[in-house]
Amino acid sequence: MHKTKLACFLIAAAAFINIAFADSWSDRITVTVRGHGPDVVLIPGMTCSSAVWDATAAHLEGHYRLHLIQVDGFAGTRAQANAQGPVVQPTVDAIDAYIKANNLKSPKIIGHSLGGTMGLMLAVLHPGDVGALMIVDAFPFSGILLGADDVTAAGKIAAKMRDETIKESQESYARGEEKFLGILVKSPDGLNLATKWAVTSDKSVVARATYDNMTTDLRPELQNIKIPVTVLYPWDSKSPYSQAQTDWFYQQNYAALPNKTFARIDNSYHFIMLDQPDAFLAQVDKFVKLP
Repeated sequence: MHKTKLACFLIAAAAFINIAFADSWSDRITVTVRGHGPDVVLIPGMTCSSAVWDATAAHLEGHYRLHLIQVDGFAGTRAQANAQGPVVQPTVDAIDAYIKANNLKSPKIIGHSLGGTMGLMLAVLHPGDVGALMIVDAFPFSGILLGADDVTAAGKIAAKMRDETIKESQESYARGEEKFLGILVKSPDGLNLATKWAVTSDKSVVARATYDNMTTDLRPELQNIKIPVTVLYPWDSKSPYSQAQTDWFYQQNYAALPNKTFARIDNSYHFIMLDQPDAFLAQVDKFVKLP
């Protein structure tokens, strides 16, 4: 019995060491590992904590091994290497390095907002990293949200936004985030969480990550992505656009993507997992069971 207990302890200790190594090896991201089974990597959006995936993780961890990414500098975490320079591309490179270092074999990737863009970048730059991708309300070129047609036009607007955010006070930044989150999260509880994460984020990291996101155009690469991609997007009756107009907008932006599935979640804003958790998990179940 003593030997059995010792063996169990050593196995548990080894598992702990592996997870601790995964957490501490990068100066761009922190990774929490939960559950056992096929690998699924979850990437949160701008300013968000990896806790945005808590309900998803609780739902899946009995059958999947989940790798929850935390981008350093978001949601009260230390910025570390993200404290200066580009954020998005180096973070994607860090996720790629994590996948390779831990021998994850074509894991499924779920990314929300900026996390969806990062997942798409992984599929473009490191095709072997991604077995299938779920994009939760993100576009291959987010500059369209600024009314820009190309990176040059988006860059002028995004640079001004970046510089103003870096210069403003933390109090002014927090007020702006509180107002902005009101159009992104419908659920009162979800809004409280997302606002807390946003106002405690390093505003310089947010500003530079936003610039990176708005000036990244992956549209020319879509035709080369062969893996299954699910594009999940919201619609709400308060939207200025009809359901049909919303459907068309997403379909047009992903028109060049060969192997895609669209799913619209109604009565939701941008944070689908917080606004419509049951409908979101139903789509996640479909996604993770893809061959």
